[in-house]
Amino acid sequence: MVDPSAVKRPREPAAIRLGLAISDWTERWFPDAFVFALVGILVVFVAGLLLGRSPAQMTRYFGGGFWTLIPFTMQMALIVIFGYVVASSPPVYRLVQWLATIPKTPRTAVAWIALFATISSLLSWGFSLVFSGLLVREVVRRVPQTDYRAAGAAGYLGLGSVWALGLSSSAALLMATKGSIPASLLPISGVLSLSQTIFLWQSIVTAVVLIAVSVLVAYVTAPDGRTARTAESYGIRPEPLEIRTPARQRPGEWLEYSPLLTILIVIVGVVYLVQLFASKGGGIAAGIAQALDLNTYNFIFLLAGLLLHWRPRRFLEAVTRSVPATAGVLIQFPFYAGIFGMITGTASDPSPISQWLAGLFVRVADANGYPILVSIYSAVLGLFVPSGGSKWVIEAPYLLQAATALKVNLGWVVQIYNAAEALPNLINPFWMLPLLGLLGVRARDLVGYAAVQLLVHLPVVLFLMWLFARTLAYVAPVVPP
Repeated sequence: MVDPSAVKRPREPAAIRLGLAISDWTERWFPDAFVFALVGILVVFVAGLLLGRSPAQMTRYFGGGFWTLIPFTMQMALIVIFGYVVASSPPVYRLVQWLATIPKTPRTAVAWIALFATISSLLSWGFSLVFSGLLVREVVRRVPQTDYRAAGAAGYLGLGSVWALGLSSSAALLMATKGSIPASLLPISGVLSLSQTIFLWQSIVTAVVLIAVSVLVAYVTAPDGRTARTAESYGIRPEPLEIRTPARQRPGEWLEYSPLLTILIVIVGVVYLVQLFASKGGGIAAGIAQALDLNTYNFIFLLAGLLLHWRPRRFLEAVTRSVPATAGVLIQFPFYAGIFGMITGTASDPSPISQWLAGLFVRVADANGYPILVSIYSAVLGLFVPSGGSKWVIEAPYLLQAATALKVNLGWVVQIYNAAEALPNLINPFWMLPLLGLLGVRARDLVGYAAVQLLVHLPVVLFLMWLFARTLAYVAPVVPP
């Protein structure tokens, strides 16, 4: 009898071996993302000194900017919380269970997961991570021959492809929310409504193409047969998610377990939203495109979370489970705001860094090559600063200044950033953590297949960003009263 452990597994394809090597290197050598924020402060501080500012001035820039992103920080944390709350609700979990009954073969199972991971990320990246993780668990329960690594990587594709082209795009929502745009950035960018960013037809076509590419690559690269590493081979047997609420202990808790308050609050909230959208004119659809910003987006997800959990007690328990995932956002964003302060300075005492960087981009690129330059730059920087929102605050001043000088459409620059900054997520494990917890695997188990996606997505993104930039005219920034 042959010992099964002695049977040599077929060698992995070269692209997957490359992905595993990258994963091993990043896990071994990459410090926590918070360390990159601290290093970034020192780098920018020294850059300011080299450009002629005194240590006292750079210190004032840093301290003056440190708390300027507090509203934005809260808004980003709520995206994470409400996305988790909606995804973990009983009705959504029943939807996940139904979706998991449709694929019948290992390869179609992986492609199916990739499809819904990318589509769900267009609603909310926080929602997508939990929704996709639950879908992976349910699918591999029903199609146990599915490769667990490929399925897990497929569940992460929303964060590595199209999430920033969707409704939870940190950069697009920030630029559409006047109250969240830092004062020193507003004159450079103006306010860019979502109709100028994620609702552009060019952006929608880009999202559709990238979803199709993601699903196709997931299907083609998924192992089938004896090369598959199943959940069982990892010693994992996914069980159905149990959503239990403790029984009521005392009479004073009856409102916590009653849907009465939920129904009343949701009715009030929905009426408000209808009034808000109608007030913008042009019908409800046009009103949504004009009125949707960070606050409105979070309000919609809050109401959905309340309604789907039905009882306040269950809603609060879901919120409690989601809060640990916001730790990185809460602690890192103020430090990135300090970096932003050193880059832009103040209205009365502007920092030379933003102007110097904008001039550098203008010198090394023209309007034709600028989209490709921004794409590559944002993707590389995203490997070290894995946060779409805070990184955009750092990049926006000089990228938009350069775009104005080169007469490149400002809304499309936001979308170039959005499409490119998602790519390094495919090999950086920072945002994988909620998914890894649900699946019980390590980052290196998924990154091999995710890296194959990166190799395919990169040239597609570069081409689409360059092509569609040629279809959009420059529009000067508009600052509403």
